[in-house]
Amino acid sequence: MYPTVDPLAPNGISRRNFFRFAAGASALASLPILTEAHLAYAERPKFADPNKGIHIDANENPMGPCEAARSAMINIVPRGGRYLFNGEEELAEIFAKQEGLSPESVIPFAGSSEPLHYTVLAFTSKDRPLVVADPGYEAPMWAAKVSGAPIMKVPLADPKGAASHDIKAMLAASSNPGVIYICNPNNPTGTCTSPSDIEYAVANAPKDTIILIDEAYIHLCDAPRSINFVKEGKNVIVLRTFSKLYGMAGIRMGFAIGKPELLAKISQFGGMNSLPITAVAAAKASLLDADLVSTRKKIIADTRMQTIAWLKSEGYSTTPSESNCFMLDVKRPGKGVQAALGSKDMYVGRIWPAWPNSVRITVGTPDEMMAFRKAFTEVMASNTAGLVAPKLPGRLEQMPFTHMS
Repeated sequence: MYPTVDPLAPNGISRRNFFRFAAGASALASLPILTEAHLAYAERPKFADPNKGIHIDANENPMGPCEAARSAMINIVPRGGRYLFNGEEELAEIFAKQEGLSPESVIPFAGSSEPLHYTVLAFTSKDRPLVVADPGYEAPMWAAKVSGAPIMKVPLADPKGAASHDIKAMLAASSNPGVIYICNPNNPTGTCTSPSDIEYAVANAPKDTIILIDEAYIHLCDAPRSINFVKEGKNVIVLRTFSKLYGMAGIRMGFAIGKPELLAKISQFGGMNSLPITAVAAAKASLLDADLVSTRKKIIADTRMQTIAWLKSEGYSTTPSESNCFMLDVKRPGKGVQAALGSKDMYVGRIWPAWPNSVRITVGTPDEMMAFRKAFTEVMASNTAGLVAPKLPGRLEQMPFTHMS
């Protein structure tokens, strides 16, 4: 529960943010937080200079922050010697007003990776499994490993078609799941799960189960948003990030959205430090740019559709993505193709064990995707058998997962 008094209010920090600064730190607060950047780096074929070659491997937005966000960061830098805590509260209020939420239902974080991990830590245990789609984003599974929770991996439904979450199978995977994780659109496939399926998950999950809906890529598609579940008081936590459409992956800003009592539980694991004022300023400016989402959504969609159409004309199939990434079936071991492309300084995404003949492609700029076409044509005309990327020191270890059929 929130404090009944507001001792920090004179400094601009409200009762709803007080626990972020005053809550007792958990013993797990220092656990490593894995992000898309960590996972992409672990799969790169060599020590790749991020300033060289073409990187379409980490679902980044090569457009970077919008002009308004860049100006906001420059303008706030002279005030960097001050603890400007009230900026976070203002940011949450802007977002809450835009979405029709109560401000108490929104907490800013440095990206969405932290609240993703903290949600899994807060609501899973050795007796409360994590249920995820396969292939899907791996980060929540690493948090479950820390909490000691079983991990139930459920294959996507109709993988050669819609490649959406198989919600009924996910609900059947455990009688008492702690968290059911739905990434919509899904990473790595870029595919969306229907609103009726998500509604079914929320309506039919056990009463103490948290439905964690990761909307990192939601701005890139037409799928209905899931924030209404929060407004209805459901056991749903929605994650948003500025890393994708807003082009702020290296700046780090995101939101956890949920009932205040759920947010209080996840915030016990971290999020007590103030956020960088540059990130807060950039996020506010981005939210207030009325044309940003629609403009960038079209640019990315046009480039994605052109690339997928070309691949289809060359005889290759992809997932029906609505995001800034898709899975490409290369008809041979994906690791060999990945390594061969890496030798040309063309870095594509990692391979998921469930789909060993597919690689994930991030949608880059039109010029980058034209360069990808050239490199891909050359690689596929060669023999990639046996080509495997050399392991990197500290590479992510293999984890034991439970597979559901």
